[in-house]
Amino acid sequence: MEKITRTDAEWRDQLSDEQYRVTRQAGTERPFTGEYDDHFEDGVYHCVCCDPPLFDSGSKFHSGCGWPSYHGELEEAGIKQREDNSLGMRRIELLCPKCDAHLGHIFNDGPPPTGLRYCINSVSLTFRPRA
Repeated sequence: MEKITRTDAEWRDQLSDEQYRVTRQAGTERPFTGEYDDHFEDGVYHCVCCDPPLFDSGSKFHSGCGWPSYHGELEEAGIKQREDNSLGMRRIELLCPKCDAHLGHIFNDGPPPTGLRYCINSVSLTFRPRA
């Protein structure tokens, strides 16, 4: 996947203030406020910054944590993981493989078949319904 790099000014022009804060500065939206927390339409979720498909609605589940949750990523997504020791916690951060946008974090408390919970900020995603 070809990398996308933009200047800070280009990202600020493209994204809303909240999208910029979350995706480019590793922020977190407030729980239970995101557009996709309770969204269960059939389709695919893409990176808001650069558009590759990341999650299928079939892997989405209601976790009750306040953020959209998925038990797995699309096979071709290739979401990057890196250690995140901010806020006095040890977590695994999830990043878009194409533009390094902060998406959220992954936890080992999800449902079968993977046992994983991809906890993702709504503002880091766009949704396309299945045709």
